[in-house]
Amino acid sequence: MEKKYAEADRYYEAQKKVKQIREFYEHLTVFVLVNPIVIAVNLMTSPGYLWFVWCLMGWGVGVVLHGLKAFEYMPFFDKKWEERKIQEILEKEKNKQTWE
Repeated sequence: MEKKYAEADRYYEAQKKVKQIREFYEHLTVFVLVNPIVIAVNLMTSPGYLWFVWCLMGWGVGVVLHGLKAFEYMPFFDKKWEERKIQEILEKEKNKQTWE
């Protein structure tokens, strides 16, 4: 029974991972398709000021962070950090209860 549970759990985790990667590719596709439109609108309406650069940089940072998270390259707030914080909170709760 335990083996089936472990296998089902691994399948569920793999399914979540694939969903995260697919969502990143969708985000990247929208970024690539929309930004030429933003650039064209900027050049047609106010060619003297290239404000599209700010849009590309802001959104680009979001896409990069999304990719880092999807492919588990986040240098901060990763799974290990989450586990450490959970253990830290549980330990604080345990210590708080012993003094009551």
